[in-house]
Amino acid sequence: MCGRFAFYSPSEAAAALFGVDGALQVEPRFNIAPTQFVAAIREDSTKQREMVMLKWGLIPSWAKDPKIGNRMINARAETVAEKPSYRAAFKHRRCIVLADGFYEWHRQGDAKIPHYISLNSGEPFGLAALWESWTDRVSGESLQTTTLITTAANDFMQPLHHRMPLILQPKAADDWLAGSADFFNDAADRTPPLRAWPVTKAVNNARNQGESLIEPATSSGDIE
Repeated sequence: MCGRFAFYSPSEAAAALFGVDGALQVEPRFNIAPTQFVAAIREDSTKQREMVMLKWGLIPSWAKDPKIGNRMINARAETVAEKPSYRAAFKHRRCIVLADGFYEWHRQGDAKIPHYISLNSGEPFGLAALWESWTDRVSGESLQTTTLITTAANDFMQPLHHRMPLILQPKAADDWLAGSADFFNDAADRTPPLRAWPVTKAVNNARNQGESLIEPATSSGDIE
């Protein structure tokens, strides 16, 4: 799964990689957690790309209780086209969540060691995602939410975890937003080269922020 990530690149530069002219100003964050708002790119009604902020944790349009979104932070690539909660969004409401890296926890003995994973190039990238619009039937309040697509881990990620987010660079992002029905067939081949290193256990607390969270752990005390 993917339960924590970082996005700290200048938002305009990152958005431009995916064909967006102009972008929202987004504060750099090094420990983005579910239920928080994330920067995403999608197509508007005229097929023009735009950058928006979406709450992480998808709430289906038919849901009565928005709390359902708290457990719908990831959608599996293998089943997303059939699951009632995701299938409409998979067909009509795809998006790309911007990121510089993500975290995964690897069990070593009795401990889970956090690792930070990013592109070898250090460049920002996209995470394949879906979005939905939900409206409270009583108050009329509207909320737009998102979920990240996960897939089986590639050879690089398997030592850390059996699942990983679906990483997109610009060409793959074009195919994803275009609505390709068989996009997942060669998803593993599209994953760019990655790098990973253990980081401080301070990342376990979603309230912690700052660049120090992605720096390599300097001692065993940082990660135990």
